[in-house]
Amino acid sequence: MKEKDVHYVCSQCGRIETKWLGRCPDCGSWNTFEEEAVKSSSDGKRAVISTATKPISLKDVEIDPLFRYETGISELDRVLGGGVMRGSSILLGGEPGIGKSTLMLQVLEKCSVGRSVLYVSGEESPSQVKLRAERLELTLSKIDIFCDTRVEVLEKLLASAKPDVVVIDSLQTLSSEEIPSPAGSVNQIRACSTLLVGLCKQLGISLFLIGHVTKEGVLAGPKVIEHLVDTVVYFEQVGSGVRLIRAAKNRFGSVDEIGIFSMHEKGLTPVPNPSSFFITDRSGTTLPPGIAYTAVIEGSRTFLVEIQALTTAAKNGYSRIYSDRIDAGRVTRVAAILERHASVRLGEQDIYVNVAGGMKISEVSIELPLALALWSALSGKSLPKALISFGELSLAGEVRSVGFVEKREKAAKELGFKRSLLPRSGVNSPLVEHPCSTIRQALDICSSL
Repeated sequence: MKEKDVHYVCSQCGRIETKWLGRCPDCGSWNTFEEEAVKSSSDGKRAVISTATKPISLKDVEIDPLFRYETGISELDRVLGGGVMRGSSILLGGEPGIGKSTLMLQVLEKCSVGRSVLYVSGEESPSQVKLRAERLELTLSKIDIFCDTRVEVLEKLLASAKPDVVVIDSLQTLSSEEIPSPAGSVNQIRACSTLLVGLCKQLGISLFLIGHVTKEGVLAGPKVIEHLVDTVVYFEQVGSGVRLIRAAKNRFGSVDEIGIFSMHEKGLTPVPNPSSFFITDRSGTTLPPGIAYTAVIEGSRTFLVEIQALTTAAKNGYSRIYSDRIDAGRVTRVAAILERHASVRLGEQDIYVNVAGGMKISEVSIELPLALALWSALSGKSLPKALISFGELSLAGEVRSVGFVEKREKAAKELGFKRSLLPRSGVNSPLVEHPCSTIRQALDICSSL
């Protein structure tokens, strides 16, 4: 078949078509096909990860004891599964100005002890990067900078210099002379990323790729990039000066861990003890109505969080739910359970739900404290200040058990909580436990405390 001069590429998934389509057959996205010029039948070189001239047994594969090393930033190491793997590729995404470049400069300085590091900047000049590094009070002599994002030039540089850690800032600035498309196009991103990831695996270079995100909060560019790299990490802002980092994909660790940073003039600082980070410090002996405390498990950590609820009379008889930190569908379900099994009339109320500190939580254990917060907001009765609750709600109004009860109660005890409302009593609990089997029984216990 004769090679066409142009083809159309889906900006979401990378599917290639010979003609423009309104809807992508692969990912279902609308109006995402973009026209791109085609120079030849090859759209970029693909690096080959070669191990030997013939297959070998896994038993005979030798593993370097220093195959994984720490970045020196504890919260990032936790999310990455204990540190950075040699030859691994990590894609870091986040909103503009959230601190991606700042974090990567700090990582490079920490990793420069005994290693060579390279910062490839395609968006800022060397003087701009130096000014940021000086503001962060980093040791400038430890970090090398290079400001050419042509992949052919980078390939030669990496092959000759062989740095241990490389940061590409950003993925959208990479380009190849063999592809007649502008930098940031689907073709360029796919081909350049494939080449660099494969080359770094061959040379044992740890590669960090900084990526842009769309207005929907997902990484810009074809989805094939997320499949290509070893780890995908998102950088989120949850409050003024507070940043969360979490892994959406990790071949070398869990995706349940989160890291918490505070942003200061001197850069990002890990929060060493975030157990009480999302708890509002209140004076007095009583809580405002609509406030409930619970303990959630994120990876190996336990966080105490504050769930806030507010109910107001619905206008025009049409009730709405506003909740972006807890899934609105879950709030709707919990409200229906309360109305059906506990006679809590929420059908004519607008419901507002929030989590203090801006943390998004999805664990099922939050359903009982969410129900208590909604009941408290509607009735105007405050929950006990020293009470923590956790449990899953069934559609029959039952309170179901959740895991890690001892771990949750221990964390609550350390922060001054004295009572716990939960589905089942534990053994040797540090708190005064109030077991409940139904949501109605849970509300009766709260009313009597």
